[in-house]
Amino acid sequence: MVVRRTDLPFFLLDNQRIIRERSIMSWMNELANVLQNYSHSGTPASDEAVGDHFHQVAQAAPTSDLASGLAAMFQSDKTPPFPQMIGQLVSNSNGAQRASLLNTLLSSGAATGLLSQLSQATGVTLPAGPGATAPVTPQVAEKVTPEMAQQAAAQVAQQDPSIVDRISQIYAEHPMLVKTLGAAAMSIALSHLARRR
Repeated sequence: MVVRRTDLPFFLLDNQRIIRERSIMSWMNELANVLQNYSHSGTPASDEAVGDHFHQVAQAAPTSDLASGLAAMFQSDKTPPFPQMIGQLVSNSNGAQRASLLNTLLSSGAATGLLSQLSQATGVTLPAGPGATAPVTPQVAEKVTPEMAQQAAAQVAQQDPSIVDRISQIYAEHPMLVKTLGAAAMSIALSHLARRR
């Protein structure tokens, strides 16, 4: 028998919520000194300090919380446009990470036409769109250039803004790649997390 979350008694759901809130507060309390550097506009930390702080937070924060900070970073007007950052991340990603990104982009209903463009550019056959059973493999993804990924991200994000949240989840699982975006981008993510305290 499968128990759905909605089948649980209210007190169990409430307990799960309390545990989740305590978990969030626990890691945030643990890193309060780090996060306070980003909770107000003051003297910015050095690039090296920002990198160290981001690393500390990435190690302690649940993936979903870190993804929330990354989404804020991707959507900020103080960072380069989302597609440009995706291109930069792809340039530093391995085949498996690129494949995860591409499969996420292709899973969007906004990916129409994207497959044929990528197929022509890479010279390989890609899966046939949403619901396709064969995902893009790391070997195929290696052939996709950062520029192609940037164009794909721009096309999908224009029609499906929720793609930013899904891509943020991917890179929350690979936070060291995010460090390649630089201190300003990491500061935005940390500021978002600090404001949640």
